[in-house]
Amino acid sequence: MTTSEPNIQTASAESQSSESAIASEQVEKATAVTYAEEIETVIASMAVDQKVMVGQNEAGGHLWKFKYGSVEVFVQLTGETEDDTLTVWAFVLQLPAKNEAQLMRKILEMNWLSTLESHFAIVDNQVAVISTRTIAEISAGEISRVITIVATIADDNDDLLQAEFGQ
Repeated sequence: MTTSEPNIQTASAESQSSESAIASEQVEKATAVTYAEEIETVIASMAVDQKVMVGQNEAGGHLWKFKYGSVEVFVQLTGETEDDTLTVWAFVLQLPAKNEAQLMRKILEMNWLSTLESHFAIVDNQVAVISTRTIAEISAGEISRVITIVATIADDNDDLLQAEFGQ
């Protein structure tokens, strides 16, 4: 009979361990922060006037707009699956512009080393700083970094580009 006692205790310890793992997993799921919540935390720390506009579509996507320095920054999250994307952009110059050939050369040269994970692009007849990536394996730090990079590069360059190339 002594051989069955350790088995009972072992089974009891195993079931407690399984129950503990299940409880831990449930707590982790309950406290897991969504990508949208991470984005909102970053934006709340950056928004100049603490005014943030938020929109949501039926497919689960989100769109935020906030002011950072002298630019409006847009953040779009298409959903919460690994195939969805996070896109951040800010407009820096309305087109047409003075000396557009020189402007295009300047922003292409800036794309080479000074824009990090973002880049300049033309969107809806405006020059924008933009970054996009899938959310597969994205961390909270990466979310913060991409929003900060786009906002900072746009804010650092909008006045300079408008002064030199604006109409």
